[in-house]
Amino acid sequence: MKINSGKSRARWLGLALLTLPWCGAMAQATAASSDTGSDQAPSKAKDKATTLKTVTVSAERRDESLQTTPIAATVLTGDDLLNRGVNVVDQLQFTSPSATVNNFGQGIDFDIRGIGKAEHNTQTGTGVIVYRDGVPTFPGYFAEEPYYDIASVQILRGPQGTFGGQNAVGGAVLVSSNDPVINGGYQGYVSGQAGNYSDVALQGAVNLPISNTFAARVAVNSDNRSSFWNISGPYSGSDARLRSRSARVGLLWKPSDSFSALLKTDYNHIDMGAYPADPVNSPNDPFNITANAPLKALDQFSRTVLKIDYQFANGVKFRATSGYQHGSTAYKADLDGTELGNSTFRDLVYETIYSQELNLISPDSGPLTWVLGAYWQKDTYTFPPGQFLIGVPEGFPATEYALQGTNPKKNTAVFGQVGYQLTDGLKLTVGGRYSKDRTTNHVTVVQYGLPLIDDQSARYSNFSGKVSLDWTLSERNFLYAFAASGYRPGGLNVPVGLGLPDPFKAETVTSLEAGWKAAWLDDHLRTQVNVFHNDYKNFQVTIGYPDFPTFGIELNTPHPTRIYGFEAQLQAAFGDWSVYGNLGWLHSDVGEFYATDPRLPSVAFCDPASGPQSATCRNLGGTEQTYAPKLTFNTGLQRTIHVGSDTVTPRINYAHIAGQWATLFENEALGDRIGSRNLLGAQIDWSHGSWLTTLYGSNLTNQHYIGAINSGLRFAGFPRQYGIRATYFFQ
Repeated sequence: MKINSGKSRARWLGLALLTLPWCGAMAQATAASSDTGSDQAPSKAKDKATTLKTVTVSAERRDESLQTTPIAATVLTGDDLLNRGVNVVDQLQFTSPSATVNNFGQGIDFDIRGIGKAEHNTQTGTGVIVYRDGVPTFPGYFAEEPYYDIASVQILRGPQGTFGGQNAVGGAVLVSSNDPVINGGYQGYVSGQAGNYSDVALQGAVNLPISNTFAARVAVNSDNRSSFWNISGPYSGSDARLRSRSARVGLLWKPSDSFSALLKTDYNHIDMGAYPADPVNSPNDPFNITANAPLKALDQFSRTVLKIDYQFANGVKFRATSGYQHGSTAYKADLDGTELGNSTFRDLVYETIYSQELNLISPDSGPLTWVLGAYWQKDTYTFPPGQFLIGVPEGFPATEYALQGTNPKKNTAVFGQVGYQLTDGLKLTVGGRYSKDRTTNHVTVVQYGLPLIDDQSARYSNFSGKVSLDWTLSERNFLYAFAASGYRPGGLNVPVGLGLPDPFKAETVTSLEAGWKAAWLDDHLRTQVNVFHNDYKNFQVTIGYPDFPTFGIELNTPHPTRIYGFEAQLQAAFGDWSVYGNLGWLHSDVGEFYATDPRLPSVAFCDPASGPQSATCRNLGGTEQTYAPKLTFNTGLQRTIHVGSDTVTPRINYAHIAGQWATLFENEALGDRIGSRNLLGAQIDWSHGSWLTTLYGSNLTNQHYIGAINSGLRFAGFPRQYGIRATYFFQ
C-alpha cells in the first residue's frame, strides 16, 4: 500500500499560515480533492483576482454579509467548486476547517468539529444536515449526488437550528442550485470533459425566458468512468465503473414584486457499479482486491421543492418551503472482503421524505429584526421482503440474518430568533427552538432461523437556544460571542433474541464560541478567527451488550465529551494574484465510559458507568472523539496571466487532514485508525472568447488513502485523476 504521510509538510504550511499577523481564514476555501468533475456551473468571468467579492450567507433566512454574521462558515460559489475539484459532498472536507467526510459507498459519516454521525444505521440520525435548495436531504443514503449547475455551497460549523429547518448538533451544509432568471435571455453553457480512467463527462444548463413573469432553467449532467479498482474473483456484477445521469428543471413565476413561486425538480440515476472494499489492515494496495460475492451499487432518487415568497405591505415576508423526496438504494457486497470467505450482504431500501417549513421574516431595516417559523417532516424507510440479507453463506437460513418492514420517523418544531441593535456597534440576538420527534419500527427480523418481531416506538423532545452578542468595532472589524445548543433525537435498537432492547437517548451539545472577522489592506485581505468549546452529552455509540456482550447495542456515553479548538481562514487578492487558506486545530476527551468491544469475544458483565474494568471491559475515558482529527489544513494559490485578449490562470491546491479514529476503542489491530490525507491538485484555465479550456489534475501524488472504515472493511479514497475540460458559454 502506498501511503504518503506528509506530516512535516502539513505542519510547516500550518505554521506559515499562523505566523501571519491577521491569523485568519477565507470565506472561499480550497479543495485538493480527487475526482475533479465538470459538475458545477462555470462562469465566464474567470477569476481576475483584483478585489474580493462580497460573500453572503443565508443561514438565518435572510441574505447577510459573511463578514458581519456571528457564525463560522465557509462559502463556495459554483466557480470555487469547479476550481477546487469539488464534485460530491465527501470532497467538502478539503474546503473547510474541522470537517471530515468518510464515504463508505452507500452512506457517509459527515462530522464537523468531531460531531456528526458515527454509527451506520437508519435509526441514528446525522448531526450535520445537508440541505438542497432549502430542504434537508436524505440523512446518510444517496451520498453520491453530484454538484452541477450550483450557485453556492455554505458550510456552517457548530450547532444550527434556532432559525429553521432541522436541528443539527454539528453543523449544516446549504447547497443552492442556480435559479431561472426572468428577462435573463437565452443564456447558459455546455461543458465536456475527458480524463484518465476513460472518463467522459458532459453537462450543461440553459435559461429560458418564457415571459415577463415566467422563466425556466434546465440543467443536465452525465459522467461515464471506468473502475479505479482491479478486482479478482470469482465475483458477479460490476467492477465499480461509474454511470451517472442527473437532470434538474427549475420554474420561476413572479407575477408581481411581492410574490414569487419557485419549483425545482431533480432526478438522479447513479450507478457506481460497486463499492469495493477489503478487510482493514490488509497488506495489499487498497485498489487491488479480491471478491467472490455479487457486487452492486445503484441509487435512483428524485426531489421536488416548491418555495413560495410573499411580501406584505409592511415589509414582512412569508415563505413556505415544501419538499418531496423519494429514492431507492440497492447494494450488494462481499462482506468478508476476500475470495476466501463466503459472507455476503445485500439490501434494497426505499426512502420517502415529506417536509414543510413556514417562515415569517421581518424587514432588514430598523433596530429590531426577527424570524418565526415552524417545521414538519416525515421520513420513512421501507425494507422489502427478501432484500435486506446478511448470509454466511447465503442460502442457509441457520446462518442468515434477514430484515423486512418499515421505519417511519416524524419531526415537528417551532422556532424563532430576535435581534436587537443595542447601540450603533452592539447587537443582541436571542433564538430558541422546540422540537418533538418520534421513531417507530414495524420490522420483522429472522436471525439465524429465529423470527423476531420488532414493533415499538420512542418519542423525544428538546428545547435548544442561542444567545449572541455582536460588536462592530469598525467598518472592517467585527467581533462576536455566543452560547448555543443543539439536539439530535435518539432511536431504537433492533432485537437480537434477548427481548426488546431499550431505545438509545437523544444527544445534546452546548457550544461556546467567540470570533473575530476583519478586512485588511483596502479589503484585499479578509480573515476569520474563532475559538470554540463543546460540551457533548449522550454520544450515541455501539458497544457490546453490558450484560451479554456477544451482541452489539447502541447506547449513550454516561459522561460528556469535551471538544475545543481553534479555526482560522483567510482570503486575499492582490492584482492578478490570489491566495486562500484554512486551518483547524481540535482537541477532544471522552468522559469516563466503560465498554466491551462487540468485535471481540467476551461474556463478562460491563456497566457503562462503573465497569468493573477488566481485560475486555475497558475504560474509554480520555480517548479521542471519533472522526475528530487534531489538524485540518488547506491552502491554494493562483495567478491570472493576460495574453492579448485572452487570460491564462494556473492554480495549485493542497489539503491535509490528520489521522482520526473510527471507533472509541482505538484498536489499530482491528483497523480503527484512519490515516492522514495529503492531497495536491492543480489546474490551468485558458479563457478565449466564449470558450474556457481547463487542464486539471487531482491527488497528483496519487496517495492511496483510506476514505472510510465500516463493518471491518476499508474503502479507498479517489486516486490520481487528470484530464481536459472545455466549456462554451452562450447568450
